[in-house]
Amino acid sequence: MSVKHGILALLRERPGYGYQLRAAFEETTGSTWPVNIGQVYTTLGRLERDGLVAKTGEDAEGHVVYEITSSGVTELDDWFARPITQSDRPRDELAMKLALAVTVPGVDVAALVQLQRNHAQTTLHSLTQRKLRATEPHLAWSLVLEAQIFQAEAEIRWLDHVEEQVCRRNG
Repeated sequence: MSVKHGILALLRERPGYGYQLRAAFEETTGSTWPVNIGQVYTTLGRLERDGLVAKTGEDAEGHVVYEITSSGVTELDDWFARPITQSDRPRDELAMKLALAVTVPGVDVAALVQLQRNHAQTTLHSLTQRKLRATEPHLAWSLVLEAQIFQAEAEIRWLDHVEEQVCRRNG
């Protein structure tokens, strides 16, 4: 998810100012995607420039309040209607690292795989503990956390596959 679409989704729920939006964004993602307040205000500036949000004035404390425009609603609806493609996601640095590691002489690929597996298992354990400790978690937070759990599990499974392939090639 882009910060842009996250802010539009939050503003569709209700108007708000930067710090409110930042807090709501982090609450919705279970603080798994921290967002810098400067990034929030920069994004709001771009959204306003593009006609997707508009300032509605200031609240009692002088915070500039924004609301989504009809163009913003259309943009958000279009985003929800599109699948996320592989080209929308950043490159997988781990896959790139291992692809390079198998081609560079002297790199202990098995040790690299084990190091990464240990990290993924620690991450998986931490995420699972977080899920178990949650009392009546917000649905959005649960979905984000569970996605991270599934990703950690998939990474471990893929690392097992990589290790098998490397061992098979190295005899």
